[in-house]
Amino acid sequence: LLTHLLFSPRFNWSELTPLGLWGRTLGLQTENSQFLLEGMPFRIFGGSMHYFRVPREYWEDRMLKMRACGLNTLTTYVPWNLHEKERGKFDFSKNLDLRAFLSLAAKNGLWVILRPGPYICSEWDLGGLPSWLLQDPEMQLRTTYKGFTEAVDAYFDRLMRVVVPLQASTILYKKGGPIIAVQVENEYGSYAKDPNYMTYVKMALLNRGIVELLMTSDNKNGLSFGLVEGALATVNFQKLEPGLLKYLDTVQKDQPKMVMEYWTGWFDNWGGPHYVFDADEMVNTVASILKTGASINLYMFHGGTNFGFMSGALEADEYKSDVTSYDYDAVLTEAGDYTSKFFKLRQLFSMVIGQPLPLPPMIESKASYGAILLHQYISLWDVLPALLQPIKSEFPVNMENLQLNDSIGQPYGYVLYETVIFGGGHLHTRDHVRDRAQV
Repeated sequence: LLTHLLFSPRFNWSELTPLGLWGRTLGLQTENSQFLLEGMPFRIFGGSMHYFRVPREYWEDRMLKMRACGLNTLTTYVPWNLHEKERGKFDFSKNLDLRAFLSLAAKNGLWVILRPGPYICSEWDLGGLPSWLLQDPEMQLRTTYKGFTEAVDAYFDRLMRVVVPLQASTILYKKGGPIIAVQVENEYGSYAKDPNYMTYVKMALLNRGIVELLMTSDNKNGLSFGLVEGALATVNFQKLEPGLLKYLDTVQKDQPKMVMEYWTGWFDNWGGPHYVFDADEMVNTVASILKTGASINLYMFHGGTNFGFMSGALEADEYKSDVTSYDYDAVLTEAGDYTSKFFKLRQLFSMVIGQPLPLPPMIESKASYGAILLHQYISLWDVLPALLQPIKSEFPVNMENLQLNDSIGQPYGYVLYETVIFGGGHLHTRDHVRDRAQV
């Protein structure tokens, strides 16, 4: 029911692609409440997809589906806890090959907004912070505490060796990289424990060669607390409250409006129902956002999977752990299949862009492996005597500080604590249980 007249002016960015602009020097800029890319008017039609939640073999398929939906930008977080599982030992190989992922985005005509953290939230274990930080009993995460900033500095030293050459306006990458913007931390306004922290993160990026547009990202309540001078403020939400986008003008004058996270769905918690967000309501809200002239990023376009023990948890009034799936009721399913949201958004974006979109790729065939019956098993209690000698301590030790794995502790999984109680009484956790305990 939407018409072309609703969206004016239309943008034709068929030639504004990473491989279509050679020898660039300007990158993404802001001027008179709009984005400019190499001096030409530009709107960000973005979608979030995280390389660490999608098998590498499927990266390109998902990117092609982004283009077929009408998107021109991919956004991704960078999970510190996967890239530096052990302090000082970095991994950017195989499914963690960030350079390959970003280069593939450029090949497929997608610009990139990079969200390197160090904290990423993302419903990811410890928000992407490595577990070994917790070996320091005085650790103050997401602050300018020396133990934290020293670890971030060492990580950024290594990460930026990958990132800096892939920026859009750098001359180090001969063909020009796809990164047009970099986010400073993530939703810090909802945390805001240290007034100097955001400036520290910003300078940590600038001092290591980041030259692209900087952004922050917060919901409405955290917006004013998460600002840092020199970075464009963007907002996150699912339902467009009256005046929400205009509220950005009270925070920063004469700047383009950007919804960094428009939540296409939501994550699921163990024990709860699968979250479903109505497709028509979602598309109508996206249309309302675009009608204001704002840029948008769909969080998530494709959610994927929280492999292993990497799913995070929500701790508000009570602890709620997230499920392994990160389907998110997103535009693509966890398996990468199309949903009604995809085709409704494709129709909307094609009207805004005013040109034909690439055809959607064919759906991958699926295999069924049937049921597996376990004929033999052994209980934990029966196998305990055959294991190594237990670690003995007068007081409970957090799993990260257990003398295991060459003293790096145990980052994930379960720990069995045993003690002998000689009399009655009450058990008090004294707020030391940070995840889940079964007694």
